[in-house]
Amino acid sequence: MREETKIKMLDIRFNAVKQEQLLEEVFRNIEEKKRTSIMFVNVDVAIKAEKDELLKQALNESEMVLADGMPIIWISKLFKTPLPEKISGSDFVPELCRMAAQKGKKLFLAGGGEGVAERAAENLLMKYPGIQISGWYSPPYGFENQPAEIEKMNAAIHSAGPDIVIVCLGCPKQERYVYENRDTYKAGISICAGATIDFLAGNVKRCPAWMSRYGLEWFFRFLQEPKRLFKRYFIDDIQILRMVLKYRPGKSQ
Repeated sequence: MREETKIKMLDIRFNAVKQEQLLEEVFRNIEEKKRTSIMFVNVDVAIKAEKDELLKQALNESEMVLADGMPIIWISKLFKTPLPEKISGSDFVPELCRMAAQKGKKLFLAGGGEGVAERAAENLLMKYPGIQISGWYSPPYGFENQPAEIEKMNAAIHSAGPDIVIVCLGCPKQERYVYENRDTYKAGISICAGATIDFLAGNVKRCPAWMSRYGLEWFFRFLQEPKRLFKRYFIDDIQILRMVLKYRPGKSQ
């Protein structure tokens, strides 16, 4: 992605692009053999990056970083550096899969619990005739602290030879993994897509479009998993207000 599309906000370098432009860039980079990482930043990721230097480094050295959530869009407008639109992994990946099927590009799915990646692959094969799923892999819990397990995952991706690998390990595991290993597994395009694999597998319902437009996707997800997400949305994510004050334009860091 061209450097002029980058906007620095909350100490993270975002790409000021629309989804259509992003898709064009992905398939152009595949043809030109430009290794590319794509990462999505919502409020939760931005807060984690503030405390995790490796995560922040992975984001800021990624070729493409997208605003995943209306709060990030609202902050960009408040800072007078408006990003053109929200691009979430759960919206982007299905469209990417549709185009990959048309263009004959190979996909690899990495992440999810036991059997999740396989179910996601089966659903994609039914939904997009002709799509090429070159493989899938679900690493064991705690794999990120086990070099042998990381090597297994790298080998699985590399041997499958995909054009695109969709990595769904949750933040910050997926961003760290891609940042540290993409030159080993050698897929052209690496996408950090979080819970997208659960949407593809049919394990989690998608948020209605109208709720997403009004910035209520977080509330829909909370209603699906209140026990797991209460702390994130009602305690942890409040820290974004402090970050807005810290990084507001004109304030010395």
